[in-house]
Amino acid sequence: MAKETNKQAEVNVAEVVSRSEAFITTNKKGILGGIGAVILLIVAVMCYNNFISAPRETKAAETLAGAERLFAAGQYELALNGDSLETVGLLDVIEEYSGTKAGNLAKAYAGISLAQLNRYEEAIEYLDAFSADDAMVGPAVLGTLGNCYAQLGQEEKAASTLMKAASKADNNSLSPIYLLQAGQLYEKLGKAGDAIDAYTQIKENYSNSVQASDIDKYIERAGLQ
Repeated sequence: MAKETNKQAEVNVAEVVSRSEAFITTNKKGILGGIGAVILLIVAVMCYNNFISAPRETKAAETLAGAERLFAAGQYELALNGDSLETVGLLDVIEEYSGTKAGNLAKAYAGISLAQLNRYEEAIEYLDAFSADDAMVGPAVLGTLGNCYAQLGQEEKAASTLMKAASKADNNSLSPIYLLQAGQLYEKLGKAGDAIDAYTQIKENYSNSVQASDIDKYIERAGLQ
């Protein structure tokens, strides 16, 4: 029975992230020009208490709910540290409920919040600490991690991380975004072959995606390097 409830909780996480919106923001350090960073906005409240009977897990989920609402509203600083209304911040949830599902999810929220606040090194720390094998959560966090590396000028590491995120996601929503970013990074690094490979994967594997509509121009441009 415990295994069944845990599976339900994992499905709930996947459903939340699949409804999330990934978008590209302008690169603020001028490293990648128009590439920007993919920031995952998880907008739904995680109702762990519907699935988990252990008292500590339930308490952790209830405590996280307030920070989730602040996160969904784009109030990232408050989400991290809590507010004057006695809402516990993500950082406190991580510390107080280490080892719980809610504590783990709080690391993803914290990493994304820090990335939105341009605190990329701190974001990497929390994104790296997040543990998820889920088919949607894991790739999304990996993608955000890759973009944090890009913002810090670690372009080689960023590109390889984005390629891993695309492979792990293997869907029309996230994979083409990560592949396009990786391709542009490889072009920046002068690795035309790797760039063409990333772009070609979009054309061949995700032909129904938005990114595929004009991918030929990217392939042609990389081929001229």
